Amino acid sequence: MSATVAPWIVSEGLAGLQAQALGLAEAAGLSSELRVLKPSVPWKWVAAKLWPNPLAAVAGSLTAPLPNLAIGCGGMAGAVLAALRRQSVQVVQVQNPRMDLRRYDLVIANTHDELTGPNVVVTRTALHRVTPERLAQEAERWRDRLAPFQRPLVAVLLGGSNGRYRFDRDVGSRLATDLAAMMRRDNVGVIVTPSRRTDPEVTHLLREALTPLGGSVWDFSGDNPYFGMLALADMIVVTQDSVSMISEASATSVPVMVAPLPGKSRRQGLFLKTMLDEGRVRLFDGRFAAWPVAPLNDTPLAAAEMNRRLGL
Repeated sequence: MSATVAPWIVSEGLAGLQAQALGLAEAAGLSSELRVLKPSVPWKWVAAKLWPNPLAAVAGSLTAPLPNLAIGCGGMAGAVLAALRRQSVQVVQVQNPRMDLRRYDLVIANTHDELTGPNVVVTRTALHRVTPERLAQEAERWRDRLAPFQRPLVAVLLGGSNGRYRFDRDVGSRLATDLAAMMRRDNVGVIVTPSRRTDPEVTHLLREALTPLGGSVWDFSGDNPYFGMLALADMIVVTQDSVSMISEASATSVPVMVAPLPGKSRRQGLFLKTMLDEGRVRLFDGRFAAWPVAPLNDTPLAAAEMNRRLGL
């Protein structure tokens, strides 16, 4: 190991996982290097917690010298971090590793993970990279492009179906109807950004319903307006499936409404209850609403606690 080696961000190639670890490092004032974990055959078909030698399983992803600190997010990172710690690397795991927590110097988990322990830091929101500085930059970048839309402007962030929630054509049709009705009743503009998980049929329905009224649905061409929407919206609607997007929206200074989806998740339910109890979000009922809010973002708090505990 070398003091000159930048801390590693260790994660499989999923943007949502990487964003949480990167957000923590950035909030801690650390300049880091991203190491994307790509397990070799046959380990890519085996759950990471079962790997007998995690560092060998991802040997092509990690090259010496080792850093003094590694931050990871997700199950695969959890297995690798535990192995790195045996090599005297300080390791910080974001999210529940579903392994013995004593194998990490620090675990940063959301309230919905229901983890406790002397090395556990609990946050209300998912970690992310949304900061006041980034919002200010994105506001300047997108101000002219979003200027033609009706004000107040509602930003709509779409997720997709997963193992717990359903966001199919029927659900999308109801959301499209509610958003169109809101545009008419409340005289608001609407701009929508789908994710890669969003059913194309849902995106099509929303485009058909909103475009004639002056709304817009991003078509995946050109720059994603996501951060511009966060920076310039007067209200944000987020589908219930995404803890990360709800957390990012809640880091802004505008009201956030969560669009309910059919399904059930204990973990997401606990997260949503926390946010509702804080008064930071409300359930979307098809109307524009404004109430006093302040940004809610536990990423800086988690970073400060990490720095304190690890002496960074």
